Amino acid sequence: MNLVWFRNDLRTQDNHSLNRALTDAESVVAVYCFDPKQFKKDRFGFKKTERFRAQFLIETIQELKNNLAEFNIPLFVFCKQPEEILPQLISDYNINKVFLQKEWTYEERKVSDSIKKHSKPGTEFIETFDQFLIHPEDLPYDRFADIPQVFTQWRKKCEKQASIRGLVKPRKLSEENLLDTQTTIPTLTDLRLKDFKRDNRSAFPFKGGENQALLRIRSYFWETKKLQVYKKTRNGLLGNDYSSKLSAWLANGSLSPRTVYWLVKEFEKNQVKNESTYWLIFELFWRDYFKYISLKHGDKIFYLGGILDKKYDWNQGKETRDAWISGTTKYDFVNANMQEIAATGWMSNRGRQNVASFWSKEMQQDWRIGAAYFESMLIDYDVHSNYGNWMYNSGVGNDPRDRKFNIKSQAERYDGDGKYRRTWLQKSLFD
Repeated sequence: MNLVWFRNDLRTQDNHSLNRALTDAESVVAVYCFDPKQFKKDRFGFKKTERFRAQFLIETIQELKNNLAEFNIPLFVFCKQPEEILPQLISDYNINKVFLQKEWTYEERKVSDSIKKHSKPGTEFIETFDQFLIHPEDLPYDRFADIPQVFTQWRKKCEKQASIRGLVKPRKLSEENLLDTQTTIPTLTDLRLKDFKRDNRSAFPFKGGENQALLRIRSYFWETKKLQVYKKTRNGLLGNDYSSKLSAWLANGSLSPRTVYWLVKEFEKNQVKNESTYWLIFELFWRDYFKYISLKHGDKIFYLGGILDKKYDWNQGKETRDAWISGTTKYDFVNANMQEIAATGWMSNRGRQNVASFWSKEMQQDWRIGAAYFESMLIDYDVHSNYGNWMYNSGVGNDPRDRKFNIKSQAERYDGDGKYRRTWLQKSLFD
C-alpha cells in the first residue's frame, strides 16, 4: 500500500505525487495534518496561521477529501504533528512508499527529516518538485547557484530556453480499496481560532478548494473575459476582478501553476492573445523565481540581512508596530490597506508593496516582523513569495535599484478619487 502525504499540493489534478502513487500500487491512502505548530504564536507574537487562511484551508481539505473519494482514495485528517502521525500510519498500514511534494524551507524540512528518522526501516520517501511552473530539471541552468540575482535576466533566459510540462491526471482505484478513516476535518474553534463572517467589502470573497479554483478560472477567463485586460487592471484595489485572485489556490497547491499556464494558452488560442494574457504568465514566472531564490540561498531568506547580508540599523518599536497593524499611521493609504488585511486576510499587490516599503524603508523597522505578520494574516501566504517580496521591498533581496515608494504619489495615482480609502477608513480618519 502507498501513502500520499499532502502538504501544499492539495489537489487531485496535475499532482505528480498522487499520480505516481496510483501508478505504483493497487491500494493508496492519503493523509493531511493540521499541524498544531502552525497555529501557535511565533517569536514576534503572531499566530503563524490566523483565521482567514485557516478557514480557506479547512474548505480546501473538505474538497480534497471529496475529490479523493471520487478516485476511491481515503483521506486521513489529523490535528496532530505529522512527526507523530506519519510513522504510526506507516507502521499500522504497512506502508512501503510515501509520496510527497518536495519542500526545502527550514520548518518543512525539519518535519520531513523527523518523519524519515522515526519511520520503520525500509520505508521509501519519494519526493517530487511539484510547485513550479518550470520544473528544476528543465531550467537553463546547471545549478541553483547559477540562478541570477536579477529577475529579468532569469526570466528572459527561461522564456527562450525552458519548456513547460504537460498536465497529469490520476486514475481511479477499484472501490473495494476505499477505507473508512474515521477522522474529521476540524473547525476554526477546534484550531482555537475565532469564527468570523466574511466582510462584504472584501476583494477576495472566495472559498478554498480545487473545484473553487477552477470555477474562478472559468469566471475570470471565460465568463467575464477579464483576463484580456489583466495588465491594465492588475494594480486595482477594489472589487473581485481587478486581478486573477488565483494566488491563494496556488499557495496551498489546490491549483498548479501548470494548469493556469495551459488554460491561459487555451484562452490565447480561442479568444485573444495580448499583453494581458502574457502578463499573467509573467507573474507565474515571478512566483517561480522566488522559489528558486530560496533554493539557491536556503535559510538566508529568513535572516535579517537577507540574501545580500546587508547591514542596516533596524528597529523594533512597539508603538510603530501597533500603529502599522491597527492602521493608524500618518498615511491614510497605508492605513486603509492595513485595515483591509485585518478584516479580510487579503491585500492587493499594490497595497503590499506600499505598506512593506513604509514599514522597512521609511520607519526602518525589522522587515521580518512585517513578513511574519503577513504570514499570519494572508489567505494566500506562500513562504517563498512572502519572504522574497519582503526582502525585495526592504533592500536585502533582489531589487537591483533598492527602491522606496513615495506613498502619497502612489495613493494619488492608484486611488485618486479616494474611493478605496473611504471604503476601509472612517470618514473622520480619511478627512
